[in-house]
Amino acid sequence: MELDPDDVFRDEDEDPENDFFQEKEASKEFVVYLIDASPKMFCSTCPSEEEDKQESHFHIAVSCIAQSLKAHIINRSNDEIAICFFNTREKKNLQDLNGVYVFNVPERDSIDRPTARLIKEFDLIEESFDKEIGSQTGIVSDSRENSLYSALWVAQALLRKGSLKTADKRMFLFTNEDDPFGSMRISVKEDMTRTTLQRAKDAQDLGISIELLPLSQPDKQFNITLFYKDLIGLNSDELTEFMPSVGQKLEDMKDQLKKRVLAKRIAKRITFVICDGLSIELNGYALLRPAIPGSITWLDSTTNLPVKVERSYICTDTGAIMQDPIQRIQPYKNQNIMFTVEELSQVKRISTGHLRLLGFKPLSCLKDYHNLKPSTFLYPSDKEVIGSTRAFIALHRSMIQLERFAVAFYGGTTPPRLVALVAQDEIESDGGQVEPPGINMIYLPYANDIRDIDELHSKPGVAAPRASDDQLKKASALMRRLELKDFSVCQFANPALQRHYAILQAIALDENELRETRDETLPDEEGMNRPAVVKAIEQFKQSIYGDDPDEESESGAKEKSKKRKAGDADDGKYDYIELAKTGKLKDLTVVELKTYLTANNLLVSGKKEVLINRILTHIGK
Repeated sequence: MELDPDDVFRDEDEDPENDFFQEKEASKEFVVYLIDASPKMFCSTCPSEEEDKQESHFHIAVSCIAQSLKAHIINRSNDEIAICFFNTREKKNLQDLNGVYVFNVPERDSIDRPTARLIKEFDLIEESFDKEIGSQTGIVSDSRENSLYSALWVAQALLRKGSLKTADKRMFLFTNEDDPFGSMRISVKEDMTRTTLQRAKDAQDLGISIELLPLSQPDKQFNITLFYKDLIGLNSDELTEFMPSVGQKLEDMKDQLKKRVLAKRIAKRITFVICDGLSIELNGYALLRPAIPGSITWLDSTTNLPVKVERSYICTDTGAIMQDPIQRIQPYKNQNIMFTVEELSQVKRISTGHLRLLGFKPLSCLKDYHNLKPSTFLYPSDKEVIGSTRAFIALHRSMIQLERFAVAFYGGTTPPRLVALVAQDEIESDGGQVEPPGINMIYLPYANDIRDIDELHSKPGVAAPRASDDQLKKASALMRRLELKDFSVCQFANPALQRHYAILQAIALDENELRETRDETLPDEEGMNRPAVVKAIEQFKQSIYGDDPDEESESGAKEKSKKRKAGDADDGKYDYIELAKTGKLKDLTVVELKTYLTANNLLVSGKKEVLINRILTHIGK
């Protein structure tokens, strides 16, 4: 199927609509949680995780939102939220509408970033709700009070804050009433239904999405077709998949992982030099980034406000503050050569930072072990160089058709590298695009980055040990038994990060106990004890060690200990005593010096001079 260049590879900056959606992806969110507080929500009819205990739908909604607020602090700390109850006895909103109560704490706007005080007080809302807010049915027969309409109006007013170009605006609606106007006369019901749906449509026309989280009774399924299908705009094809997806969404809100959500943005802009006189512009995207704790913010001990760190240089001779930029010097032939910071950066720069094409090779020449670090995804841009997209399409199509990848030289701020440019075709499914078309830039190793296994594990004149056919067969059988089905790194959370976030949460919310964190990286003991797995492990051990593996391991440990004592801890390549006598230890690398220290159970920390002095002290020089 032919691809339309103007459609598939259109630069997002050229199309205002695409630019709009791109900005939305990288922006923050404004969220209003709408919670039905009618008496029906307080009926304890739902079984909880604890045996012989029931919990109300109101409790489920509150606990989901509480977990979501705690996750927001780490996931998307810049998002702003508001919490709004409807069908309440008391009212609290700017429009002064009955039956709607906007929950908030002092020193915080109605819609703002979540704070520790908001989370702590919302966790206790069930204890004080009946006394301070109260519940009542806001939509009754022969009454013109429509609290659902009022709640949508209040939420829409709260979401006026911010621009659609910089924010994504959403409402989350929690309720267990599938027919809010069911008890009214037909004429009144039709009128209230029409006005409420129109209010929802007005909000959606303003770019506000409404998401329904229906709560079903154990003996009665929530019937979305009675009213809410039209309110959230579901078509007939989406109805069958809606309720199962809602259950998963509620579970996700109750059991959210603490993780940082990084903004989708351009990581780098690259000039791709195809040949002399022909260059195109590319945008680079980082598809995989390490998850690390957030940066440290220094606070004033008295005001608890962030402090600004400033650095000043003081002259040692006069004590005056240096106003001019600091210059570096390099002694050369009895004189000091001065360098500015800009001159030093130019000296250290090896290349211009461009991506320069060297040639093409068959895809079969590219091996898995050539990938040194996460690749960069390249996509064309016509912002600076007009025609980049068309040239990129021609190159992209040819590489796919001829099954070739490009070899290029890339020199940036980091050490320069050879890279492989592998074209990626578009992958689509019934749900839409799975993988976009583009080029993956894979960072290649140099020759001395690849280690020769035979050279590392063999002695002079002795061939490297090889596994027998039986050992290979037993190892393959073991791997098949222990193979993880449908494995993905996204299935496992970093336990160290989870504990880090749990400690931060406990400190911020004055909690006495840490949130329990589950280490999903621990081995599956139950699975490892299956008879078939145990048999495969024993057969593999027998093929390696023979009939008495314990004796083999003991003798190996003894032999290793003897080598450590008799060999003076060297690796057979260097005579450390002779090198110490001749003063040539400084010619060794830090790794080679640490080999001696490790073998003699000495500390390996410190700079190279410290390591040399430690070796000389141990030898007795």
